[in-house]
Amino acid sequence: MKIDSISINGKNTAFEISEKIFSSDINNKLISQVLYSQIANSKPRLAKTKQRNEIIGSTAKIYAQKGTGNARHASKKAPIFVGGGVAHGPKGKVQKVRKINKKEKKNSLISAISQKTKDKNLIVFDDVKDKINKTKEFNKFLRKNKISNALIVVDLKTKKNIYLSARNISNIKLIEAYYLNTYDVLKYKKIMFTKSSTKELEKRLLDHE
Repeated sequence: MKIDSISINGKNTAFEISEKIFSSDINNKLISQVLYSQIANSKPRLAKTKQRNEIIGSTAKIYAQKGTGNARHASKKAPIFVGGGVAHGPKGKVQKVRKINKKEKKNSLISAISQKTKDKNLIVFDDVKDKINKTKEFNKFLRKNKISNALIVVDLKTKKNIYLSARNISNIKLIEAYYLNTYDVLKYKKIMFTKSSTKELEKRLLDHE
């Protein structure tokens, strides 16, 4: 399929992109599953509580088993007492990882990109061959094309040339095609590809079919 690509200078040219990636069937259920997995696995899970066997203190029985009229108790390290262990508490980094296989990740990414195309929030622009050092200059290009919230997928050369000018602009993120994922695609309103990054993405997603 063909799409108009823009340049920093404002010239529009037709550019061919793969329908298999940019205009495929959209599987919203799969997108939700992969997104849920990504968010769950990104949380650090650092909270840690001590169980009764980790509490330092006496293990002596606090009073006789029978004859006191009170409930039966063992040591003060039991979870029922203040200062005792915590029953069923978080155990630090021990967590269940929600696994998603490679095919599901790939298909959810294709669905998310295709949704951007359908919503007319996909932009392709020419590789940036000259270095842009000033934020003002790159911001002018974004404002001219009415872009205020976007994920910019770049090739290595373009990243090197625009990184300094783009890093301080709010709601703009640069990412290489190799690291593109479903979460980042959906987080930003628009997604922008350089011409070279579209080819890199096609190679990543279609070469192993």
